[in-house]
Amino acid sequence: MENILFDFISKYISLTAEEKNTILSLDIFRTIKKGTVLLKEGQYSLNGYFVLKGCIRAYYMIDGEEKTTDFYTEMEGVTPNCVVSKQASEYYISCAEDSIITVSTPDMEVEVFKKFPKFESLCRILSEQLISKNQSSFDEFKTSSPEQRYLSLLESRPALVQRVPQHQLASYLGITPQSLSRMRTRLLEKKG
Repeated sequence: MENILFDFISKYISLTAEEKNTILSLDIFRTIKKGTVLLKEGQYSLNGYFVLKGCIRAYYMIDGEEKTTDFYTEMEGVTPNCVVSKQASEYYISCAEDSIITVSTPDMEVEVFKKFPKFESLCRILSEQLISKNQSSFDEFKTSSPEQRYLSLLESRPALVQRVPQHQLASYLGITPQSLSRMRTRLLEKKG
């Protein structure tokens, strides 16, 4: 598990043996079963997550229906809004697959940043990338049709389409599962 994380970090900064040992001493690695809810609406939490293997999903419950807002897969992190706002969460985070993740808190991060300032630079870079990705996703969702969103998802994250249930994928695209099924059929007919 730790080698996956260390390989990822090494793309941005080099780690000394002491830095690796500090990370290991934090006991941040978790193996989580598919379906496990990591965060519930109304819950307070200080946990941020980073996916080493698997997929976690963020979603709201609106009128008894799940509305998926994002999927986080390998080498993607999520810090729920409630960690920053210190308010109760407005949404859920759960494992869409059996997953291996890291779990950290702001206190852990402060401790590591004090001891190793270069980790703060790494987190800033990753945060900037995440903000950019989220802005692009939001812009695309607001300016494209469901079919364009689906085609873009097939291009940018083709494995995700195979990894998550159709009803979650449809919710993420802002359509019903029936509409997604019809769209897939129509697109296949266009190809053929």
